[in-house]
Amino acid sequence: MRSTAATFEENARKALADGKLRDALSRLSEGFPAKRRDAAARLPEFDALRDQARDIKNHVLAHLDFYLEAFEARVTALGGTVHWCRTGTEARDAVLAICRKAGARTVTKSKSMIGEEIAINEHLEKHGIEPIETDLGEYIIQLRQEPPSHIIAPAIHLTKKQIADTFRDKHRQLAPDRSLEEPRTLLEEARGELRDKFIAADVGLTGANMLIAETGSTVLVTNEGNADLTYSLPKVHVVIASLEKVVPTLEDATTILRVLARSATGQDMSVYTTFCTGPKRPNDLDGPDEFHVVLLDNGRTHMLGGEFHEMLRCIRCGACLNHCPVYKAVGGHAYGWVYSGPMGAVLIPGLIGLDEAGHLPNASTFCGKCEEVCPMRIPLPSMLRSWRRLQFEQRKTSATSRVGLGLWAFLARRPRLYRLALGLGIAVLGKLGRAQGRFRWLPFGSAWTGLRDFPAPEGRTFQSRWQRERRGGR
Repeated sequence: MRSTAATFEENARKALADGKLRDALSRLSEGFPAKRRDAAARLPEFDALRDQARDIKNHVLAHLDFYLEAFEARVTALGGTVHWCRTGTEARDAVLAICRKAGARTVTKSKSMIGEEIAINEHLEKHGIEPIETDLGEYIIQLRQEPPSHIIAPAIHLTKKQIADTFRDKHRQLAPDRSLEEPRTLLEEARGELRDKFIAADVGLTGANMLIAETGSTVLVTNEGNADLTYSLPKVHVVIASLEKVVPTLEDATTILRVLARSATGQDMSVYTTFCTGPKRPNDLDGPDEFHVVLLDNGRTHMLGGEFHEMLRCIRCGACLNHCPVYKAVGGHAYGWVYSGPMGAVLIPGLIGLDEAGHLPNASTFCGKCEEVCPMRIPLPSMLRSWRRLQFEQRKTSATSRVGLGLWAFLARRPRLYRLALGLGIAVLGKLGRAQGRFRWLPFGSAWTGLRDFPAPEGRTFQSRWQRERRGGR
């Protein structure tokens, strides 16, 4: 997928001006966050499980080479093949070679962020092989030729009417006057379109939520069952996954599963949780004849042991996106690459560099909600600050930004002058805004006031109140 992360500011302005997008995203706060809160409340040991899940992944990252080699050995013993790929190009070529060997004309796919990362659809199409997305959200955006805007809900940026219009435009063999008012009708129409394609596919391509070193299994977590049809019906099953997805044992996998669905969609467990273990055995009634796992690095080993090491604990649940005020304002496409929200703002610069993705670490209010809800307790705000620090040290920020930070640092090192300047500014703003109680426009603040009013300050500053309290005043 070609990155447009370098134009994040322009992308965000366009997103904020898109009324349909804002309407679609307005419902995000009413869904996943509330369901996650309720699901966590139903499980008294939820926070203890988060600690266990974090510790499992920390252990894996400290011994990543051992567990990856153990996983490969087990897959090979079961009759499968593991393909080690340093780059996205190597991973694309590995998948293409498998498809060509199988004589594939069509490939069914279940949702895979790694597939998006290496742009596998475009690569297969370029070489005459048709990829068919089978996840409903991915199917919709494939029809629209758009990338996903969310890790677990690829079409969350679309309204029901936009989806219905897309189906009418692309499914022209169906009656043009058919009713598409109900979500169930849209679902059934997509199923009808995909049913024969599942059966006819030569290769099934899936991602993996986890790789289990103990058993050589890959774990698929879905709510639609499309991944099960994708891996079990074709003769060849190809799994594409990044290195950090490995876990030691089946027990470790179940621990992580207990926090995954609750964090992602607010379910106690996803509807389908499937463990794929090698190719079909002689007495099996179904399953693939060939089983391949394409393991992708693509910059992840460079993150091991560094400042952003903990980002590799991410299990792609999307909780940080669901609670992020920036994501809920601009959506996923504004971030310009595969990942979005707080996790994307940390991960993308690590994978494609600050030169390309330097704006993303600045797309945060630092409210801390992302870290609060992360099932793996990833310190996202501190890593966003680290990216900002590196950006400043490498002089990759604008001159205006550096001058502003320099002025702030000058004042911050002189507390009395800082309090004086802050108190004077607050007093002036408070007096000017006293009549209305808010500002519709402020110099240097149009990015804020263009979309919302700025409240006028009231009363004393926090620092003056703190000093008064310390002196025993009221």
